[in-house]
Amino acid sequence: MLLSLTSTTPDATDLGYLLHKHPDRVRTVDVGFGSAHVFYPEASQERCTATLFVEVDPIALARGAKGRPAVNLEHYVNDRPYVASSMLSVALGRLFGTALSGTCDARPHLVTQPLDMEVGLPVLPVRGGEQIVRRLFEPLGYQVESAAIPLDSRFPSWGDSRCYSVRLSGQHTVRAVLEHLFVMLPVLDDRKHYWIGDDEVDKLLRRGGDWLGSHPETAMISRRYLRFGSFADEALERLADDAPDDADLVGDIDSAGQTDAFERDAARPLGLSEQRQQAVLETVRGLGGGRVADLGCGEGRLLARLIDEPTVNAVLGIDASVAALERAERRLRLDELSERRREQISLRQGALTYADDRLRGFDIALLVEVVEHIDPDRLDALAAAVFGHAAPAAVVLTTPNREHNVNYEHVHVGGMRHRDHRFEWTRTEFAAWVGAISDQFGYSSEISAIGPHDPDHGPPTQMAVFRQ
Repeated sequence: MLLSLTSTTPDATDLGYLLHKHPDRVRTVDVGFGSAHVFYPEASQERCTATLFVEVDPIALARGAKGRPAVNLEHYVNDRPYVASSMLSVALGRLFGTALSGTCDARPHLVTQPLDMEVGLPVLPVRGGEQIVRRLFEPLGYQVESAAIPLDSRFPSWGDSRCYSVRLSGQHTVRAVLEHLFVMLPVLDDRKHYWIGDDEVDKLLRRGGDWLGSHPETAMISRRYLRFGSFADEALERLADDAPDDADLVGDIDSAGQTDAFERDAARPLGLSEQRQQAVLETVRGLGGGRVADLGCGEGRLLARLIDEPTVNAVLGIDASVAALERAERRLRLDELSERRREQISLRQGALTYADDRLRGFDIALLVEVVEHIDPDRLDALAAAVFGHAAPAAVVLTTPNREHNVNYEHVHVGGMRHRDHRFEWTRTEFAAWVGAISDQFGYSSEISAIGPHDPDHGPPTQMAVFRQ
């Protein structure tokens, strides 16, 4: 099976730095089901092509790890050695793992630089026909050229095979192209060759970045990639939880439709979620850090940044969802940390509307996009548990500004940003609640804005900082 990646942006040989593969050498690795090779059929300043060639051992693949013969002939007589399947996706991850992580020590400025890229897939199996290829890649900003491959050119009456010769072209970062292919190849083939487990959900969301949640075929991609309904449902639920909070203003997405949060440049602002996390981290730093509790931590995105913050010496994550905490544990890779570092991080299940002694004694408590998920008649209980019983030295709280919703296409007039939001405050309503909490529990308070400011409707996110 073959895949070619071509850059036509001078100096085109920069592709070698980004892929960490020298154009003058052939790189070969074992991929379990055979061998994968990278070589450069052309390498000039105007045009540079890296080709991934995967040799599959069909006999070893059919017999499996234990060497047992397959039970039927289909395991031996098939197209797996020749078509761009999930095995090619595995080879991509094995050979280009550093590029997929966005690392280029030799020329780091290239990582975020979009290049004029071409992708060649001479034999791509597609379940659903050419329109599926277009539905998957055109929203990501690619031009798609495809041609059906006949079953046998000697017998035209047999018709076409399920395979197409496909060429993609567009302006993208190399990392974005690799991530798109890593996800889409198994989706197009729809026949993953390896065991699907819980970690596949994390892998899909990690490689999908922000573009997956905004892709019009998110559901199809998730269900085909993960194969099992329960895993796909989990992925879609997690994407739904993230998408509204991470949404940018209409018009922030570039003209090519590229929405990958990892591939940013100076021309495109950070997404709202990233701006929010940065604002919270800067506030934590300004408050002196210390012991920090993330209340309603979810799957640990903010926790992952808190544990790397030098001013923070202990972190507690609290969430009502056990499943979210399990995902947070995987995200933080707690089992890989040193014993000393592991002792500084705690994840606990708990409800924020009840007094909890585990929350006492913290320097800072964070309520980041949490209060709007609480029923309005339970807000007094939340305030009593956090500001009254736990009584941290400072509380940092963020919540959506309902007035700003007119700037979002996905929010209907009068609607809210997320299906689980129980309410959303206007700026006036938020200021009134903050003032009442400050008076009741003896905190001073300061309100600030996060995100692009609309002169008529204010910012998308409003933040309050309470200090004892």
